[in-house]
Amino acid sequence: MDRLASSGNDPFDKPPCRGCSSHLSEPYIKCAECGPSSFLLCLQCFTRGFEYKKHQSDHKYEIMTSDFPVLEPGWTAQEEMALLEAVMDCGFGNWQDVAYQMRTKTKEECESHYMKNFINNPLFSSTLLSLRKTKDSCFSDSAIPFKPTDDPPRPAFDSVLSRDMAGYMPARADFMEEFDNYAEWDLKDIDFVDDDSDILHALKLAVVDIYHSRLKERQRRKKIIRDHGLINLRKFQMLERCYPKEVQELHDVMRRFARVAGPIEHDKFIESHALEFELRREICRLQEYRKAGIKSFCSAKVYERVKRMREDERRKRTMLCDVLQYIQDGRACQQWLSKQAAIDAGIAPPVTAITVSATGRRSAPPLNLTGLPGTEKLDEQEKELCQVVRLVPGAYLEYKQALLNECRRQGGLRLAQARALIKIDVNKTRKIYDFLMKEGYITKA
Repeated sequence: MDRLASSGNDPFDKPPCRGCSSHLSEPYIKCAECGPSSFLLCLQCFTRGFEYKKHQSDHKYEIMTSDFPVLEPGWTAQEEMALLEAVMDCGFGNWQDVAYQMRTKTKEECESHYMKNFINNPLFSSTLLSLRKTKDSCFSDSAIPFKPTDDPPRPAFDSVLSRDMAGYMPARADFMEEFDNYAEWDLKDIDFVDDDSDILHALKLAVVDIYHSRLKERQRRKKIIRDHGLINLRKFQMLERCYPKEVQELHDVMRRFARVAGPIEHDKFIESHALEFELRREICRLQEYRKAGIKSFCSAKVYERVKRMREDERRKRTMLCDVLQYIQDGRACQQWLSKQAAIDAGIAPPVTAITVSATGRRSAPPLNLTGLPGTEKLDEQEKELCQVVRLVPGAYLEYKQALLNECRRQGGLRLAQARALIKIDVNKTRKIYDFLMKEGYITKA
């Protein structure tokens, strides 16, 4: 049991001896003929001539050991591996900790050996260069070339690009204003001295632990932003608009769970729901065909063409009803009817002068929302706003969601920002902005 426990903590974990099942210690024997799995024996079983199934005592063998110099005398292969692992664990430059972890070399020996053989060694630099060339030649058709000397963008402070990237500085791979930006203020006056009491010393350590937890939370948020590509929010929103409206709503709801799953898993989840939506829509279309008695795709094409013609006729009748409902001038109504009759008959309509009342330009009639998609999602105040502004419900819902997202991201919204976000008539934008402010959907920055 002691041997098994020690093998579990060994960084160079190896299978046990096939003869006595003991933990292998160097040097040990590896059969060169048995395979594909390695057949390993300790020296005691090898000297006894242990045989098992296909393994025979006269097979060719290899002596496995790392107690030999590789790069320079005085440094065995096992010590080279221990040095690389210590540098990976403690970080480059922390030679005191590296020497403490190795226990067989001093700080100066570790630093000089690592710098000489792994940093300034021309053999390794030429080998890495040849490996990079080989990799580039193998993946030249699909790989994107990367040039370390390319100058990353450096947007000016408070510029449009800097605001779009949330203050991210590509040259430093850091943000201009970090999450919990003033976390370091709690540590600036802390000083550990020898005459501190135990309680005061414990309190200072607790403050340092709290600061470490805040740093971990900062790094966690930065990792989520980097992995999911959330630095440029506008590009992320443009990618969202590629999905149907139903999938966009699901994407907005499930965004908060992206921190749990990775970026690939989250994208697969959204793509799978988009595919499910497409399949459900296709199933509904096929069910509509079956309900109409259609059994072939040729008949389905005819059905779709006739359906579009029927919808166009219904839309024309709706437009005519709107015109007749809101036109109060009987003479103008008769002129419009005669003009439409001339167009339907293929005759050029007579040009009539447009009369303007003495009070000035006549205001446009309210928009009729009957039958328009998205009307059922509006309340009475929003319906009245869409009628006055003459904005279809689908466009209003899209503009409303964009303003809500921008307000949630910045903690407030100004009218100038709203006009820059939705490119429509400025008067309509102001009415929408004032309405959302009045109803409490957004707050002023």
